Amino acid sequence: VRLWDGGAFYFNPELAQGFGLNGTLGLAGFPNGEAQKGGAEFPKFRPQRYYLQQTFGLGGEQEDVADGPLQLAGRRDIDRVTVTVGRFAVGDFFDANAYAKDPRADFMNWAIWSSGAYDFPADLPGMTRGAVIELNRKDWAVRAGAFQVPREPNSDVLVFNGGGGGAVEFEERHSLFGQPGKVRIGAFINRGYTGAYRDAINLAQASPQTDINDAMTALRRNQNKYGFYGNIEQALTADLGLFARASWNDGRTEILSFTDIDRSISGGFSLKGSAWGRPADTIGVGAAVNGLSSAHRNFLAAGGTGLLIGDGRLRYGHESIVEAYYALRVNGWSTVTFDYQFVANPAYNADRGPASILSLRAHAEF
Repeated sequence: VRLWDGGAFYFNPELAQGFGLNGTLGLAGFPNGEAQKGGAEFPKFRPQRYYLQQTFGLGGEQEDVADGPLQLAGRRDIDRVTVTVGRFAVGDFFDANAYAKDPRADFMNWAIWSSGAYDFPADLPGMTRGAVIELNRKDWAVRAGAFQVPREPNSDVLVFNGGGGGAVEFEERHSLFGQPGKVRIGAFINRGYTGAYRDAINLAQASPQTDINDAMTALRRNQNKYGFYGNIEQALTADLGLFARASWNDGRTEILSFTDIDRSISGGFSLKGSAWGRPADTIGVGAAVNGLSSAHRNFLAAGGTGLLIGDGRLRYGHESIVEAYYALRVNGWSTVTFDYQFVANPAYNADRGPASILSLRAHAEF
């Protein structure tokens, strides 16, 4: 709802039921972006997003804004400062990509629609509370945010933990051979109540009767985790676009929020169906390779468990994923997507897999 000139309040409730495949466990690059760690056996209502947003126009050229999800129609200055405060998903403002970002419409795998090694602050449904400020210009933008983090790994309780989480991102916009493209570079740091992998290994070795996961819990304290990501999107034609991501975190301490990935690269393409008379349909093909730091993999090999994985006696291999989908536009308000994913070395375990996953997704907008 628009409150005043440049000011708006957004409220996005959610009613959800169900769980991810295998209880949302067993893969670092999980195959369903809509699967929440906090699943429910019965329909559960959550007020997922509620935030106040104020835009300060800086004058000059303006642009039209179409009506859409979390966006009010109107006009705004291209040069502007926007401040957002409330509850939202970090991905609402950071690590965007035109071809791989929305698991309701494009790729479903966590390591393809996001920068896998970015441990963005979130509760179990994927939300946080905080503030974001963005300076937008015609050819670039810079944004920064401060967020609450989970009280401990995989917790549904959000706190600041002596600092919380922070991120900064620079976005460059360009035209290549007459087609638009964007490059995004981001850095993040989280201060969370976590344990260090090497410390837990050392304690378990010094005290063999101590389970390594109990050792990790006993060693938790407020510690920093930092990392970086890069994100590219480039249109080649009006129908064909490419995307790529690379991300890294220090791999020293436990993951707080997202998934068990310390290094990740991904990329692929998205193609509209104009060539076969279905311009509203989309084909997407993407791939990702995920990895762990040496300390993280040694922790898992010693019997440790992470947010989603932990097989014990790990024979390590990079987790490699290929995803392909066809999104069939049924009418003006509904789409059905057929999706296939192939995973080699699930959960970095060379003794498991490969795994094939078939999905059918129905999406409607009214």
